[in-house]
Amino acid sequence: MRVPRIYQPINELTVNQQVKLDEDGAAHIGRVLRMNEGENITLFNGDGFDYLASIISANKKNVSVEIIDKTEKLSESPLDLHLGQVISRGDRMDFTIQKSVELGVTTITPLFSDRCGVKLSGERLEKKISQWQKIVISACEQSGRSFVPTVRPAMNLSQWCAEQTEALKLNLHPRAAHGINGLSLENTKVRLLIGPEGGLSEEEIAMTETHLFTDVLLGPRVLRTETASLTAITALQLRFGDIG
Repeated sequence: MRVPRIYQPINELTVNQQVKLDEDGAAHIGRVLRMNEGENITLFNGDGFDYLASIISANKKNVSVEIIDKTEKLSESPLDLHLGQVISRGDRMDFTIQKSVELGVTTITPLFSDRCGVKLSGERLEKKISQWQKIVISACEQSGRSFVPTVRPAMNLSQWCAEQTEALKLNLHPRAAHGINGLSLENTKVRLLIGPEGGLSEEEIAMTETHLFTDVLLGPRVLRTETASLTAITALQLRFGDIG
């Protein structure tokens, strides 16, 4: 059986340290996988290392392990990719976040735009952000990433576009002059804007031009928002990252 990877929000992990897994980790190891004393799991805390650990006690609610080895995990792309994703309906946003993490994004900012069909605010929005961060962690556990991307607080599209950055700023546009293969990159940072299902308004497109976004074309077909996100991320990783 593949050694399970479990995220633990502990600032520092060291060899020979004994760790009591948090509630989510203990439930997965003790109740779902029904693992026992002497079996191995891998812990990570977002510091770029994997920590091989041996279970020293386990039941359905409590699992304790001892760290026996530490290995640097070289699974991160050289591309620092920040996804600005206008919030989509239903489970499409969940899907986009999960798969974008598997593909190597480093930061995700949920956005509201003129044609965003989702209305969230206050406590409901905070719960959604928390849910999306848990999806990020689960995607890291599955995909072997040892750095954990951040889901930032949601903001309006205009706020996100106005943020100061050294990154190349990209906006998908069906009338763009060239695709991603025609881009050059002065540094490793990219900001990718993905609009809502109804597209950006004319005013928003003009606003992105004011903030010096570069329009890029993905191809001759109109893609759904979640397809556009993952296609663009893949193309950027092929061009500048670690997908070959």
